[in-house]
Amino acid sequence: MAQNSKRVDMDRVDGLILSELTANARVSQVDLSARIGLSSTAIARRQRALEEDGIIRGYQAVLDLGRFGLAVTVIVRITLESQSDDALKAFEAGVIDCPSVVRCFLMSGSDDYIVTVLARDIEDFEHIHRTELSRLPRVARIESSFALREVVSRAVPPVVFSASAAPKHKPPSPRRPTRR
Repeated sequence: MAQNSKRVDMDRVDGLILSELTANARVSQVDLSARIGLSSTAIARRQRALEEDGIIRGYQAVLDLGRFGLAVTVIVRITLESQSDDALKAFEAGVIDCPSVVRCFLMSGSDDYIVTVLARDIEDFEHIHRTELSRLPRVARIESSFALREVVSRAVPPVVFSASAAPKHKPPSPRRPTRR
């Protein structure tokens, strides 16, 4: 997943649309229209533009993974035997194929990667450790921590909407000379 660091210029209405869609991606354009105060046609046009600009990259259902038996979240810190390009590529190709891994970040600092794994229980994680994680290429050290309780889970931090809703400051326009 490539990260696009290009700054987004949006107006207040775009920010409101994104805020509403983040809370409920299935909200209808008619409902958005009533909440935001634009016609549903204008909402549809703006939403399509946000999609075409790549600001909205997709829509997804948020599942209750506990209902699927995945009640244990494990944060795994992984250190490789080398940080060579070959080692990084080999590890990343391997971790992509691990079915229990839901997130993986290349890190700065003492750990090379932080991996999030979902498991049914501790015994299931032991199996995942033995059959998936310990078989990853070029791994020197694996350290796991079990999440006790989720405190915050956000797809988008609220600061995104407060920043986009803030008025844009325009440079003052040059003054016209007054006639006398």
